[in-house]
Amino acid sequence: MRKIEFGIDEVYHVFNRGVDKRKIFSNKKDLDRFFESMIAFNSIKPIGSLFEQGFQKEEIKKPLVDIISYNLLPNHFHLILREIREGGISEFLKRLTGGYTWYFNNKNKRSGSLFQGPFKAKHIDSNEYLLHVSVYVNLNDKIPLGGLAAKSGDLTKSSWKEYLGDNKESVCKKDIILEQFKNIADYKEFALSSLDDIKLNKEEYKDLEE
Repeated sequence: MRKIEFGIDEVYHVFNRGVDKRKIFSNKKDLDRFFESMIAFNSIKPIGSLFEQGFQKEEIKKPLVDIISYNLLPNHFHLILREIREGGISEFLKRLTGGYTWYFNNKNKRSGSLFQGPFKAKHIDSNEYLLHVSVYVNLNDKIPLGGLAAKSGDLTKSSWKEYLGDNKESVCKKDIILEQFKNIADYKEFALSSLDDIKLNKEEYKDLEE
């Protein structure tokens, strides 16, 4: 059983990885599918199969959660979510990982679990923690894990470009972060400085992966 209890308007760092640390994204199509699922399944109204019917983003009128930031990497993902409806985070993750597992297994003719058990979640209980976790998630593909950072050719997709205003597609509720800075350049400077600190003190941030 998950020890953490979710609360309305509270913010959480949510993450999971492939079972046995296997890759959950084999190509860009997989990555795009997961990203599209993040949008499609974030609705109090069940949509059924997102590929058996046409899906329009305009149909998402009442989301389950606010997505604040995200990072999708070859064998795991990180999300910062705000619960805005009771049970929203649990329902969203159930739909997201369940729907993507069905797609992945069907495509690869496999069966069984794709993810390493239930998703993990940590309550972000202070503003300082929120700011630093936003950097950790936005730039997770730049953080050396096991001595190696993600290579430029690796399959990754994050909200970093969206935070910098370089991404036309906006899915994140960024104000909770960006309104604390004079401008985007100010946040970028803070984030890159924090990234250097994370790289130098990885052990201090180990709890964000466990």
